Amino acid sequence: MSTIPKVSVSRVHILYATALLICLVYIFVLSAPVRPDFKWLDVHQIRLQNDKVNLQGSFLDSAATGSQSNDQQQQQPWIPHEVEDLDETRLQTVEPYISAIMDPNSTSFERLFCPPASLDRYDGLRRNPPRTTPTRKDHTRRYFFALTLYQSAHILPRLLGSIIQAIRILGPEVCVLSIVGGRSDDGTTEILTTLRPHLEALGVKYYFGTSPIDPLEEGHDRITELANLRNLALDPLVRRPTQYASPDTIVIFLNDVAICPDDILELVYQYTLQQADMVCAMDWKDDGHVFYDSWVSRGINGDLFVEVPQSGSWDFVRNLFWNDPISKARLDAKLPIQVYACWNGATVFDAKPLFEADDNIRFRASYEHECYMGEPTLFCKDLWKNGRGRIAVIPSVNVGYSDESGRIVKRVQGYTSDNVDVFNTSNSDQSAEEEEDDSRTKIRNSTTATMIDWKTDPPGLVKCQPDWHHPSWVEWDEPAARDRKPFDWSGSGYFNAKKEDTRDE
Repeated sequence: MSTIPKVSVSRVHILYATALLICLVYIFVLSAPVRPDFKWLDVHQIRLQNDKVNLQGSFLDSAATGSQSNDQQQQQPWIPHEVEDLDETRLQTVEPYISAIMDPNSTSFERLFCPPASLDRYDGLRRNPPRTTPTRKDHTRRYFFALTLYQSAHILPRLLGSIIQAIRILGPEVCVLSIVGGRSDDGTTEILTTLRPHLEALGVKYYFGTSPIDPLEEGHDRITELANLRNLALDPLVRRPTQYASPDTIVIFLNDVAICPDDILELVYQYTLQQADMVCAMDWKDDGHVFYDSWVSRGINGDLFVEVPQSGSWDFVRNLFWNDPISKARLDAKLPIQVYACWNGATVFDAKPLFEADDNIRFRASYEHECYMGEPTLFCKDLWKNGRGRIAVIPSVNVGYSDESGRIVKRVQGYTSDNVDVFNTSNSDQSAEEEEDDSRTKIRNSTTATMIDWKTDPPGLVKCQPDWHHPSWVEWDEPAARDRKPFDWSGSGYFNAKKEDTRDE
């Protein structure tokens, strides 16, 4: 009988085997994503607890799998998670911010000067609340303000101060303010937390919570995470449609911009006057002549707002609507312009597509085989797909991303009150009873604005600009992506790091 030879295992072999095992563990376990794969609707769940919005880090993918009906999704219980990142020391220093936010006459901060808004022009925006029962008072909420803020303490006195002033004109009892923060160490979280009793005393429904989502986190796709944050800000609305949604509810979504009350009100005014689906401001940087949201926005001809040649050169970025003479003329005249897509720091859009569209439109990243675009561009694309292509920019409204930038922008592009005749709104021939039934009639009969001649069809081709060096043209609805298959873009290299020459939030 043959014997099995003894095998001598050296210490070197043991070390090699151990190293191999460690590598396998790292590859298949430690390096695995810490979050679920991207789904059509990656949103954090929210719950209302003690009148506070609390965010939970689990993702909801039922909208992609179709495992639940829309009604079931909207009625899911919210999972509580306390506001995090609060610092007791910073809490003791926020009072000057609160005073400035609540008092338009405060001089505690050198914020952008804003003129008073015209009550005559915007009076029609204060809607008469419908009759409500004592148990369903929230049915009167019609204006849903949404923001995602990070390291924004420097802009809060102007930004939130203007929001509060606009809310006072619109009517606090018909307004909701939803803010998602997180990860800030400059006092943003503490200011937004301390603001609660002041807003509640005003009569505003206020939601604030924090999220750990970091769009610039290594290994994550920036656009996917920006979409997640925007969906979080909308969550109190889409999860509680019976309380906050009505046929005329609108969303006022703002970036961290230096904005004036009449900027906000003019966007709402033009949205109503033009019977639009979505309107946007114009945002600027540098000397006030360089358009900011150049990567996201597309004209009605499908091209970028700015001229960026095939080489990727930025020598011509001051040349807006360079190949669309009609839009160029309207821009120069500060008249509303129909576009394919926009965001531009401040936008107003109809809330109905969040509930009534074929797929309940949300912010998202691009599907597989779809051009890599910003989440606002894709939001507009989905609006077009659902027959809601009345999207416009309002050149009379111009914003910057700091108080100093705002001063430059207002000096170059003008204040809204300078760009529109705020004292020449004609009265309609309707009776008082008819105006009470539809307060928007007064606005729509205004003779001061030039109405948009809306196109019903989108451009056949749209500029695909995944970065500044690989432009192309694609069919606007991209047949190759019609199966809407989610895709992980985290390894694409497209705009996954902070850029100095563009801002696509």
